[in-house]
Amino acid sequence: MDTLLTDYFSDLYTSIYETVLNPRKRVFYGYILLALLIGGVWLKWRSRQPLLTIGKQLLSPRIWWSESAKADYKILLINKAVLLAVVPLLITKIALATIIFQQLYGFIGFPPTQGSLLPNWAVPICFTLFLFVLDDFARYFLHMLMHRWPVLWAFHKVHHSARTMTPFTVLRTHPVEGLLFTLRSILVQAISIGTFLYLFGDQVDLVTVLGVNVAVFIFNVTGSNLRHSHVPIYYWRWLERILISPAQHQIHHSTLPRHFDKNFGAVLAIWDWIGGSLHLSEPETELEFGVSSKIEADEQSLKSLYLKPFAESWRSIVRRT
Repeated sequence: MDTLLTDYFSDLYTSIYETVLNPRKRVFYGYILLALLIGGVWLKWRSRQPLLTIGKQLLSPRIWWSESAKADYKILLINKAVLLAVVPLLITKIALATIIFQQLYGFIGFPPTQGSLLPNWAVPICFTLFLFVLDDFARYFLHMLMHRWPVLWAFHKVHHSARTMTPFTVLRTHPVEGLLFTLRSILVQAISIGTFLYLFGDQVDLVTVLGVNVAVFIFNVTGSNLRHSHVPIYYWRWLERILISPAQHQIHHSTLPRHFDKNFGAVLAIWDWIGGSLHLSEPETELEFGVSSKIEADEQSLKSLYLKPFAESWRSIVRRT
C-alpha cells in the first residue's frame, strides 16, 4: 500500500509540473509566453498605448489572481489528483485501436498491400491531418452536447462560471467533463490508429514538432491560449468562417443572451458554420464572462463548483422522467 501511495504521489507531482513544462500540453510555458507576446503586439497595434501600460494590462493581478483565477488553479490541482486515479481504469487507446483493427479485418478481410494506396511520404501527412480533423470535430460535437443536454450542461457550467480568463481557464473543468473528454480522446485516437494501421501498416507515422501533432503545434504557437484571455484578437470575416478566433471563443463565454450556445468549435469554425452556431466576432462589443450577469456569492467556491453540478444534473434527469 505504501508503495502504491508513493507511486501515486510521484506520478501526481510529475503530472502537475508537466502541465507547464511539456510541449504536448496546451499551457506549456512556451506557448503562454508566445501568447503574451502576440497579445502585446495586438494591443500595441490597436490601442497605441505605452508598452508598460500594455504589460500591466496583460499581467494584471485583477485577472491572474482574481477569485475566479484562484478557482482555476485549485481545480487544476484537484482534477489532476482525481483523474490520475480514474484514467488508468479506462480502456487504453491501443487496446481499442486493436479491436477496431480486428473488426476491420473480420468485416473486410485482408488489408491492402502496403504501398498500394499511397506512397510512403503521403501516409504520415494524411494520418496527421485525419487525426487533427477528427479530433477537432469530436471536440466540437461533445462540446455542443454539453451545452444542449441539461444533464451535461450542469457539469460544463463549471467552465463557464469563470469571470476572468487566463490560459489556465481551459483546464477549469468538472472531473465528469474531464472524464468525458478523456474518453473522447481515446476513441478518436483509437479510430485513427486502428483504421490507418489496417490500411497502411508500418507506413503510418505522425508528423510532429517537439512530439506534438504539427497541426496542433501550429495552433498552439499562434496564440491558442489567447482564447481564454481578455485580449479580443479577431480575424477577417471570411477567415472566421474557417477558423475560430480568440474573440469568437470569448463570445462563447459571454453573458449576453445573443451569444449563448455559439462557437462550440476549438480550431475549425466550419463545424459551427454547418451546424448554425457560428457567431462572428464583435470588435466593438465589451464582453463580460460567466454563466450569467448575475454574480452568486459562492460561485467560485470549491463546494459549489464540485457538488452543485451533481444536484443540478440529477434534477434535470428527474424532470425528464
